[in-house]
Amino acid sequence: MIFGSISYLNLLPFQIFLKRYIKYSSIKMAFNYRRDVPSKINFALKRRKINAGFISSIESPKYRCSNLGIIANRAVYSVFVINGNNKIDKESASSNLLASILNLEGEVIIGDKALKYYLDGGKGIDLATEWYKKTSLPFVFARLCYNCHSKNIKNIERIFLKQPIKIPQYILKKEAKKRGITPKELLWYLKFIKYKIDYKSTKSLKLFLKKAKNHK
Repeated sequence: MIFGSISYLNLLPFQIFLKRYIKYSSIKMAFNYRRDVPSKINFALKRRKINAGFISSIESPKYRCSNLGIIANRAVYSVFVINGNNKIDKESASSNLLASILNLEGEVIIGDKALKYYLDGGKGIDLATEWYKKTSLPFVFARLCYNCHSKNIKNIERIFLKQPIKIPQYILKKEAKKRGITPKELLWYLKFIKYKIDYKSTKSLKLFLKKAKNHK
């Protein structure tokens, strides 16, 4: 089984969990792990270079998907439209489309670089906040989808959602330093990220996909 994971801080708790899960499960010897930006994980799943992964929500209807995702309610602090010429973020799929649906002009930036931009005092329109203003719903940026190994994926989903999120201090310091932020800022950011696709998230996803289909 080859698993693809988005290489942003918003999935750090899941990445830590997955390493532990692999270590203590029977799939250890048959498991490979790949990290990359959303657009490349989308492509890898499409080409079956990976068997499962967190992909952009706009691509998720093409696959079987779990109830795990990357969800933000009201604000996400890592997806912005900032002043400048209209420009997409090549690492994104859902965020670029969301900005267009919301009729926002400027440059789309996502991920850790967008978080760093904000923490350094940068200004912009938070896309999750803007979506919430118009819909009163959270926004689903990505979903865990797969093309095989459904039993393993369901086990991963069930166990991950049951366990409290814990990040060892050495990992916290390492990941924060890598991105030029503090451990306190990293933990603050993760408070805004949810992983369970519940009723409101499902409703929001359906609305987004409907708007995307009708959007020109």
